[in-house]
Amino acid sequence: MIDPKLIRQDPDRVRAALKDRGEDSRVFETFLQADEEWRRLQQKLEVLQAEKKKLSKGGPPTKEAVEKSKAIGKELTEIEQAAKAFQGKTDVAALLIPNIPHASVPRGADASQNNEVRKVGNPPALKGSPKPHWEIGTQLGILDFERAAKIAGSRFVVYRGAGAALARALVTFMMDVHVRENKYFEVYPPYLVNAESCLGTGQLPKFESDLFKVDPYYLVPTAEVPVTNLHRDEILSADQLPLSYVSYTACFRSEAGSYGKDVRGLIRQHQFDKVELVKFTTPEESYGALEKLTKDAETILQKLGLHYRVVELCTGDLGFAAAKTYDLEVWFPSENRFREISSCSNFEDFQARRAGIRFRRDAKSKPELVHTLNGSGVAVGRTFAAILENYQQPDGSVFVPELLRPYLNNITALK
Repeated sequence: MIDPKLIRQDPDRVRAALKDRGEDSRVFETFLQADEEWRRLQQKLEVLQAEKKKLSKGGPPTKEAVEKSKAIGKELTEIEQAAKAFQGKTDVAALLIPNIPHASVPRGADASQNNEVRKVGNPPALKGSPKPHWEIGTQLGILDFERAAKIAGSRFVVYRGAGAALARALVTFMMDVHVRENKYFEVYPPYLVNAESCLGTGQLPKFESDLFKVDPYYLVPTAEVPVTNLHRDEILSADQLPLSYVSYTACFRSEAGSYGKDVRGLIRQHQFDKVELVKFTTPEESYGALEKLTKDAETILQKLGLHYRVVELCTGDLGFAAAKTYDLEVWFPSENRFREISSCSNFEDFQARRAGIRFRRDAKSKPELVHTLNGSGVAVGRTFAAILENYQQPDGSVFVPELLRPYLNNITALK
Protein backbone atom coordinates (compact mmCIF):
# COMPACT_ATOMS: atom_id res chain seq x y z
CA MET A 1 0.00 0.00 0.00
CA ILE A 2 1.30 3.45 -0.88
CA ASP A 3 1.76 5.87 2.01
CA PRO A 4 -1.51 7.89 2.21
CA LYS A 5 0.58 10.95 3.16
CA LEU A 6 2.37 10.73 -0.19
CA ILE A 7 -0.96 10.54 -2.03
CA ARG A 8 -2.20 13.68 -0.24
CA GLN A 9 1.05 15.64 -0.54
CA ASP A 10 2.06 14.69 -4.08
CA PRO A 11 -0.95 13.34 -6.00
CA ASP A 12 0.63 14.27 -9.34
CA ARG A 13 3.50 11.86 -8.69
CA VAL A 14 1.04 9.03 -8.12
CA ARG A 15 -0.97 9.98 -11.20
CA ALA A 16 2.23 9.92 -13.29
CA ALA A 17 3.14 6.48 -11.86
CA LEU A 18 -0.30 5.12 -12.72
CA LYS A 19 0.02 6.51 -16.24
CA ASP A 20 3.43 4.84 -16.64
CA ARG A 21 1.89 1.56 -15.52
CA GLY A 22 -1.02 1.94 -17.93
CA GLU A 23 -3.41 1.79 -14.97
CA ASP A 24 -6.87 3.32 -14.74
CA SER A 25 -6.74 6.26 -12.30
CA ARG A 26 -10.41 6.14 -11.24
CA VAL A 27 -9.68 4.28 -8.00
CA PHE A 28 -7.00 6.84 -7.18
CA GLU A 29 -9.40 9.74 -7.79
CA THR A 30 -12.00 7.97 -5.62
CA PHE A 31 -9.43 7.86 -2.82
CA LEU A 32 -8.68 11.59 -3.17
CA GLN A 33 -12.35 12.60 -3.18
CA ALA A 34 -13.30 10.38 -0.24
CA ASP A 35 -10.22 11.42 1.71
CA GLU A 36 -10.95 15.11 1.14
CA GLU A 37 -14.52 14.65 2.36
CA TRP A 38 -13.31 12.65 5.38
CA ARG A 39 -10.89 15.42 6.37
CA ARG A 40 -13.60 18.06 5.96
CA LEU A 41 -15.90 16.08 8.25
CA GLN A 42 -13.08 15.59 10.77
CA GLN A 43 -12.60 19.35 10.96
CA LYS A 44 -16.33 19.83 11.48
CA LEU A 45 -16.30 17.20 14.24
CA GLU A 46 -13.51 19.03 16.03
CA VAL A 47 -15.46 22.31 15.92
CA LEU A 48 -18.67 20.69 17.24
CA GLN A 49 -16.82 18.76 19.95
CA ALA A 50 -15.17 21.98 21.13
CA GLU A 51 -18.57 23.74 21.13
CA LYS A 52 -20.19 20.94 23.14
CA LYS A 53 -17.32 20.95 25.62
CA LYS A 54 -17.67 24.73 26.03
CA LEU A 55 -21.38 24.34 26.78
CA SER A 56 -20.68 21.76 29.49
CA LYS A 57 -18.33 24.22 31.26
CA GLY A 58 -20.62 27.21 31.18
CA GLY A 59 -21.97 26.89 34.73
CA PRO A 60 -25.40 25.50 35.67
CA PRO A 61 -27.03 24.18 32.50
CA THR A 62 -29.93 26.18 31.17
CA LYS A 63 -32.78 24.64 29.23
CA GLU A 64 -31.47 26.31 26.10
CA ALA A 65 -27.95 24.95 26.70
CA VAL A 66 -29.27 21.42 27.26
CA GLU A 67 -31.29 21.51 24.04
CA LYS A 68 -28.35 22.91 22.12
CA SER A 69 -26.05 20.21 23.55
CA LYS A 70 -28.52 17.50 22.50
CA ALA A 71 -28.71 18.95 18.98
CA ILE A 72 -24.91 19.03 18.75
CA GLY A 73 -24.73 15.46 20.02
CA LYS A 74 -27.16 14.30 17.34
CA GLU A 75 -25.22 16.13 14.65
CA LEU A 76 -21.96 14.65 15.94
CA THR A 77 -23.38 11.14 15.63
CA GLU A 78 -24.51 11.78 12.05
CA ILE A 79 -21.16 13.29 11.05
CA GLU A 80 -19.21 10.47 12.73
CA GLN A 81 -21.20 7.92 10.75
CA ALA A 82 -20.63 9.83 7.50
CA ALA A 83 -16.91 10.19 8.29
CA LYS A 84 -16.66 6.47 8.99
CA ALA A 85 -18.25 5.71 5.62
CA PHE A 86 -15.78 7.93 3.78
CA GLN A 87 -12.92 6.43 5.77
CA GLY A 88 -14.08 3.01 4.58
CA LYS A 89 -13.99 4.20 0.97
CA THR A 90 -10.44 5.50 1.34
CA ASP A 91 -9.30 2.27 3.01
CA VAL A 92 -10.66 0.13 0.17
CA ALA A 93 -9.34 2.45 -2.55
CA ALA A 94 -5.87 2.55 -0.96
CA LEU A 95 -5.65 -1.25 -1.17
CA LEU A 96 -6.39 -1.16 -4.90
CA ILE A 97 -3.71 1.39 -5.89
CA PRO A 98 -0.54 -0.32 -7.22
CA ASN A 99 2.99 0.46 -6.09
CA ILE A 100 5.03 3.32 -7.52
CA PRO A 101 7.78 2.06 -9.87
CA HIS A 102 11.35 2.81 -8.83
CA ALA A 103 13.04 5.61 -10.78
CA SER A 104 15.38 3.10 -12.47
CA VAL A 105 12.52 1.06 -14.00
CA PRO A 106 12.33 1.58 -17.79
CA ARG A 107 9.15 3.25 -18.99
CA GLY A 108 7.10 1.14 -21.37
CA ALA A 109 3.59 -0.04 -22.15
CA ASP A 110 4.05 -3.82 -22.18
CA ALA A 111 6.49 -6.74 -22.20
CA SER A 112 7.80 -5.79 -25.63
CA GLN A 113 9.51 -2.81 -23.99
CA ASN A 114 11.27 -4.76 -21.23
CA ASN A 115 15.04 -4.38 -21.05
CA GLU A 116 17.32 -7.39 -21.53
CA VAL A 117 20.07 -7.12 -18.91
CA ARG A 118 22.17 -10.18 -19.77
CA LYS A 119 22.18 -13.61 -21.40
CA VAL A 120 23.96 -16.58 -19.86
CA GLY A 121 25.01 -19.71 -21.74
CA ASN A 122 24.06 -20.81 -25.24
CA PRO A 123 21.14 -22.75 -26.75
CA PRO A 124 21.80 -26.49 -27.01
CA ALA A 125 22.88 -27.85 -30.39
CA LEU A 126 20.02 -30.28 -30.95
CA LYS A 127 19.70 -32.53 -33.98
CA GLY A 128 16.45 -32.38 -35.92
CA SER A 129 13.31 -30.56 -34.80
CA PRO A 130 13.15 -30.20 -30.99
CA LYS A 131 10.12 -31.83 -29.40
CA PRO A 132 7.98 -30.01 -26.81
CA HIS A 133 8.37 -31.19 -23.23
CA TRP A 134 4.84 -32.61 -22.96
CA GLU A 135 5.49 -34.87 -25.94
CA ILE A 136 8.85 -36.01 -24.53
CA GLY A 137 7.40 -36.61 -21.08
CA THR A 138 4.44 -38.57 -22.43
CA GLN A 139 6.63 -40.76 -24.65
CA LEU A 140 8.95 -41.50 -21.72
CA GLY A 141 5.95 -42.36 -19.53
CA ILE A 142 6.95 -39.81 -16.87
CA LEU A 143 4.13 -37.28 -17.43
CA ASP A 144 0.46 -38.27 -17.55
CA PHE A 145 -1.91 -35.46 -18.49
CA GLU A 146 -4.85 -37.69 -19.45
CA ARG A 147 -5.18 -39.39 -16.09
CA ALA A 148 -4.66 -36.06 -14.32
CA ALA A 149 -7.59 -34.66 -16.31
CA LYS A 150 -9.68 -37.67 -15.26
CA ILE A 151 -8.75 -37.13 -11.61
CA ALA A 152 -9.05 -33.35 -11.43
CA GLY A 153 -9.56 -31.65 -14.79
CA SER A 154 -7.46 -29.62 -17.22
CA ARG A 155 -4.22 -27.90 -16.18
CA PHE A 156 -3.10 -30.74 -13.92
CA VAL A 157 -0.46 -33.44 -14.37
CA VAL A 158 0.61 -36.71 -12.77
CA TYR A 159 4.39 -37.15 -12.52
CA ARG A 160 5.20 -40.88 -12.84
CA GLY A 161 8.22 -43.00 -11.94
CA ALA A 162 11.43 -41.25 -12.93
CA GLY A 163 9.38 -38.10 -13.56
CA ALA A 164 8.16 -38.02 -9.96
CA ALA A 165 11.73 -38.70 -8.79
CA LEU A 166 13.09 -35.88 -10.98
CA ALA A 167 10.53 -33.39 -9.65
CA ARG A 168 11.41 -34.38 -6.07
CA ALA A 169 15.13 -34.19 -6.88
CA LEU A 170 14.75 -30.68 -8.26
CA VAL A 171 13.08 -29.47 -5.05
CA THR A 172 15.78 -31.00 -2.85
CA PHE A 173 18.59 -29.74 -5.09
CA MET A 174 17.24 -26.18 -5.09
CA MET A 175 16.70 -26.14 -1.33
CA ASP A 176 20.20 -27.50 -0.72
CA VAL A 177 21.79 -24.81 -2.90
CA HIS A 178 19.88 -21.97 -1.25
CA VAL A 179 20.39 -23.20 2.32
CA ARG A 180 24.00 -24.44 2.10
CA GLU A 181 25.51 -22.07 -0.44
CA ASN A 182 23.31 -18.98 -0.54
CA LYS A 183 22.71 -19.02 3.25
CA TYR A 184 18.92 -18.78 3.37
CA PHE A 185 16.98 -20.01 6.40
CA GLU A 186 14.56 -22.81 5.52
CA VAL A 187 10.90 -22.71 6.53
CA TYR A 188 8.01 -24.99 5.58
CA PRO A 189 4.75 -23.04 6.03
CA PRO A 190 1.04 -23.96 5.81
CA TYR A 191 -0.52 -24.31 2.36
CA LEU A 192 -3.70 -22.67 3.68
CA VAL A 193 -3.63 -19.02 4.74
CA ASN A 194 -6.18 -16.57 6.08
CA ALA A 195 -7.49 -13.45 4.38
CA GLU A 196 -5.23 -11.18 6.46
CA SER A 197 -2.17 -12.90 4.99
CA CYS A 198 -3.40 -12.42 1.41
CA LEU A 199 -4.22 -8.81 2.20
CA GLY A 200 -0.72 -8.24 3.58
CA THR A 201 1.08 -9.34 0.44
CA GLY A 202 -1.40 -7.78 -2.01
CA GLN A 203 -3.37 -10.74 -3.38
CA LEU A 204 -6.50 -9.37 -1.73
CA PRO A 205 -8.72 -7.63 -2.52
CA LYS A 206 -7.65 -7.03 -6.12
CA PHE A 207 -6.73 -10.59 -7.18
CA GLU A 208 -9.24 -12.75 -5.34
CA SER A 209 -10.34 -14.36 -8.62
CA ASP A 210 -6.81 -15.76 -9.04
CA LEU A 211 -7.02 -17.65 -5.74
CA PHE A 212 -8.58 -20.96 -4.77
CA LYS A 213 -10.72 -20.51 -1.65
CA VAL A 214 -11.41 -23.21 0.93
CA ASP A 215 -13.65 -21.16 3.20
CA PRO A 216 -12.47 -19.38 5.34
CA TYR A 217 -8.95 -20.01 3.99
CA TYR A 218 -7.11 -19.53 0.72
CA LEU A 219 -4.71 -22.00 -0.89
CA VAL A 220 -1.29 -20.38 -1.27
CA PRO A 221 -0.59 -19.01 -4.77
CA THR A 222 3.10 -18.90 -3.77
CA ALA A 223 5.15 -19.29 -0.58
CA GLU A 224 5.59 -15.50 -0.70
CA VAL A 225 2.26 -15.19 1.12
CA PRO A 226 2.86 -17.31 4.25
CA VAL A 227 6.58 -16.51 4.52
CA THR A 228 6.16 -12.73 4.28
CA ASN A 229 3.41 -12.95 6.88
CA LEU A 230 5.72 -14.69 9.35
CA HIS A 231 6.48 -11.19 10.65
CA ARG A 232 3.09 -9.54 10.19
CA ASP A 233 2.36 -6.99 12.95
CA GLU A 234 5.87 -7.40 14.38
CA ILE A 235 8.62 -4.90 15.19
CA LEU A 236 12.05 -6.34 14.39
CA SER A 237 15.37 -5.00 15.60
CA ALA A 238 17.89 -3.67 13.09
CA ASP A 239 20.43 -6.33 14.05
CA GLN A 240 17.97 -9.03 12.90
CA LEU A 241 18.06 -7.65 9.36
CA PRO A 242 18.47 -8.72 6.68
CA LEU A 243 16.34 -11.84 7.06
CA SER A 244 16.58 -14.34 4.20
CA TYR A 245 14.11 -17.22 3.98
CA VAL A 246 13.73 -20.05 1.50
CA SER A 247 10.62 -22.18 1.30
CA TYR A 248 9.29 -25.00 -0.84
CA THR A 249 5.51 -25.27 -1.27
CA ALA A 250 2.99 -26.50 -3.72
CA CYS A 251 1.25 -23.49 -5.27
CA PHE A 252 -2.36 -23.16 -6.41
CA ARG A 253 -3.69 -20.66 -8.95
CA SER A 254 -6.98 -20.43 -10.78
CA GLU A 255 -5.25 -18.91 -13.84
CA ALA A 256 -8.23 -16.62 -14.31
CA GLY A 257 -8.08 -14.92 -17.68
CA SER A 258 -5.52 -17.37 -19.12
CA TYR A 259 -7.96 -19.46 -21.15
CA GLY A 260 -6.36 -20.60 -24.38
CA LYS A 261 -2.83 -19.79 -23.14
CA ASP A 262 -0.35 -22.63 -22.56
CA VAL A 263 -3.10 -25.22 -22.34
CA ARG A 264 -0.59 -27.99 -23.03
CA GLY A 265 2.33 -28.92 -20.84
CA LEU A 266 3.67 -27.67 -17.53
CA ILE A 267 3.88 -23.93 -18.11
CA ARG A 268 0.52 -22.87 -16.68
CA GLN A 269 -0.91 -25.35 -14.17
CA HIS A 270 -3.49 -25.00 -11.40
CA GLN A 271 -1.13 -26.84 -9.04
CA PHE A 272 2.65 -26.62 -9.27
CA ASP A 273 5.75 -26.71 -7.06
CA LYS A 274 8.01 -23.76 -6.43
CA VAL A 275 10.97 -22.82 -4.27
CA GLU A 276 10.60 -19.23 -3.06
CA LEU A 277 13.17 -16.74 -1.72
CA VAL A 278 11.94 -14.00 0.64
CA LYS A 279 13.96 -11.18 2.17
CA PHE A 280 13.32 -8.47 4.79
CA THR A 281 15.78 -5.55 4.78
CA THR A 282 16.26 -1.94 5.81
CA PRO A 283 15.23 0.55 3.11
CA GLU A 284 18.81 1.52 2.25
CA GLU A 285 19.83 -2.12 1.69
CA SER A 286 16.89 -3.32 -0.37
CA TYR A 287 18.17 -2.67 -3.89
CA GLY A 288 21.48 -4.35 -3.16
CA ALA A 289 19.43 -7.23 -1.76
CA LEU A 290 17.41 -7.39 -5.00
CA GLU A 291 20.58 -7.85 -7.03
CA LYS A 292 21.80 -10.61 -4.71
CA LEU A 293 18.42 -12.37 -4.63
CA THR A 294 18.34 -12.36 -8.44
CA LYS A 295 21.83 -13.83 -8.67
CA ASP A 296 20.93 -16.45 -6.06
CA ALA A 297 18.02 -17.57 -8.24
CA GLU A 298 20.33 -17.58 -11.27
CA THR A 299 22.71 -20.03 -9.59
CA ILE A 300 20.11 -22.80 -10.00
CA LEU A 301 19.91 -22.30 -13.75
CA GLN A 302 23.68 -22.02 -14.05
CA LYS A 303 24.28 -25.24 -12.12
CA LEU A 304 21.75 -27.04 -14.33
CA GLY A 305 23.49 -25.73 -17.46
CA LEU A 306 20.36 -24.04 -18.81
CA HIS A 307 20.53 -21.13 -21.25
CA TYR A 308 18.66 -18.13 -19.83
CA ARG A 309 18.43 -14.38 -19.78
CA VAL A 310 17.68 -11.69 -17.19
CA VAL A 311 15.05 -9.12 -18.15
CA GLU A 312 14.26 -5.88 -16.35
CA LEU A 313 10.50 -5.31 -16.51
CA CYS A 314 9.19 -1.98 -17.76
CA THR A 315 6.51 -0.01 -15.91
CA GLY A 316 3.67 -1.45 -17.98
CA ASP A 317 4.68 -5.04 -17.19
CA LEU A 318 5.32 -4.67 -13.44
CA GLY A 319 3.27 -6.67 -10.96
CA PHE A 320 0.78 -4.84 -8.76
CA ALA A 321 2.94 -4.71 -5.61
CA ALA A 322 6.39 -4.46 -7.18
CA ALA A 323 8.56 -1.35 -7.37
CA LYS A 324 11.17 -3.13 -9.52
CA THR A 325 11.34 -6.64 -11.00
CA TYR A 326 13.83 -8.81 -12.83
CA ASP A 327 12.47 -11.85 -14.69
CA LEU A 328 14.64 -14.86 -15.35
CA GLU A 329 13.66 -16.47 -18.63
CA VAL A 330 14.90 -19.91 -19.66
CA TRP A 331 15.33 -21.14 -23.24
CA PHE A 332 12.72 -23.53 -24.67
CA PRO A 333 14.03 -25.09 -27.93
CA SER A 334 10.62 -26.32 -29.14
CA GLU A 335 9.34 -22.74 -29.15
CA ASN A 336 12.64 -21.12 -30.10
CA ARG A 337 12.18 -18.54 -27.37
CA PHE A 338 12.68 -17.74 -23.70
CA ARG A 339 9.97 -18.40 -21.08
CA GLU A 340 9.76 -16.86 -17.62
CA ILE A 341 10.90 -19.17 -14.83
CA SER A 342 11.36 -16.67 -11.98
CA SER A 343 10.36 -13.13 -11.04
CA CYS A 344 12.56 -11.35 -8.50
CA SER A 345 10.99 -8.21 -7.04
CA ASN A 346 11.58 -5.43 -4.54
CA PHE A 347 8.28 -4.25 -3.04
CA GLU A 348 9.95 -1.56 -0.92
CA ASP A 349 7.54 -0.77 1.97
CA PHE A 350 4.36 -1.56 -0.02
CA GLN A 351 3.72 -4.96 1.59
CA ALA A 352 5.20 -3.97 4.95
CA ARG A 353 2.68 -1.13 5.32
CA ARG A 354 -0.22 -3.47 4.59
CA ALA A 355 1.13 -6.18 6.90
CA GLY A 356 2.48 -3.93 9.67
CA ILE A 357 6.09 -5.19 9.47
CA ARG A 358 8.48 -2.70 11.07
CA PHE A 359 11.92 -2.46 12.65
CA ARG A 360 13.79 -0.23 15.12
CA ARG A 361 17.32 0.96 14.43
CA ASP A 362 17.95 1.11 18.20
CA ALA A 363 16.00 1.05 21.46
CA LYS A 364 15.22 4.79 21.30
CA SER A 365 14.26 4.94 17.61
CA LYS A 366 10.74 5.10 16.25
CA PRO A 367 9.64 2.01 14.31
CA GLU A 368 10.16 2.17 10.54
CA LEU A 369 8.73 -0.02 7.80
CA VAL A 370 10.99 -2.75 6.46
CA HIS A 371 11.41 -3.42 2.75
CA THR A 372 10.30 -6.84 1.50
CA LEU A 373 11.58 -8.76 -1.51
CA ASN A 374 10.93 -12.14 -3.05
CA GLY A 375 11.66 -14.26 -6.05
CA SER A 376 11.25 -17.79 -7.32
CA GLY A 377 14.33 -19.84 -6.75
CA VAL A 378 12.94 -21.35 -9.04
CA ALA A 379 9.66 -22.80 -10.41
CA VAL A 380 10.02 -26.60 -10.35
CA GLY A 381 7.60 -27.55 -13.16
CA ARG A 382 9.08 -25.09 -15.62
CA THR A 383 12.61 -26.22 -14.74
CA PHE A 384 11.48 -29.83 -15.29
CA ALA A 385 10.09 -28.84 -18.70
CA ALA A 386 13.28 -26.94 -19.61
CA ILE A 387 15.45 -29.96 -18.75
CA LEU A 388 13.35 -32.25 -20.96
CA GLU A 389 13.60 -29.86 -23.91
CA ASN A 390 17.23 -28.77 -23.57
CA TYR A 391 18.66 -32.22 -22.79
CA GLN A 392 16.57 -34.28 -25.24
CA GLN A 393 18.46 -36.76 -27.42
CA PRO A 394 17.71 -38.15 -30.92
CA ASP A 395 16.80 -41.58 -29.48
CA GLY A 396 14.07 -40.02 -27.29
CA SER A 397 16.04 -40.17 -24.05
CA VAL A 398 16.89 -37.13 -21.90
CA PHE A 399 20.28 -36.56 -20.27
CA VAL A 400 20.19 -35.75 -16.57
CA PRO A 401 22.25 -32.64 -15.61
CA GLU A 402 25.33 -33.78 -13.72
CA LEU A 403 24.55 -32.06 -10.42
CA LEU A 404 21.12 -33.72 -10.27
CA ARG A 405 22.45 -37.25 -10.67
CA PRO A 406 23.32 -37.81 -6.97
CA TYR A 407 19.64 -37.10 -6.19
CA LEU A 408 18.55 -39.74 -8.74
CA ASN A 409 20.70 -42.75 -7.81
CA ASN A 410 23.34 -41.51 -10.25
CA ILE A 411 21.33 -42.29 -13.39
CA THR A 412 22.69 -40.39 -16.36
CA ALA A 413 19.59 -40.36 -18.58
CA LEU A 414 15.82 -40.77 -18.56
CA LYS A 415 14.89 -43.50 -21.04
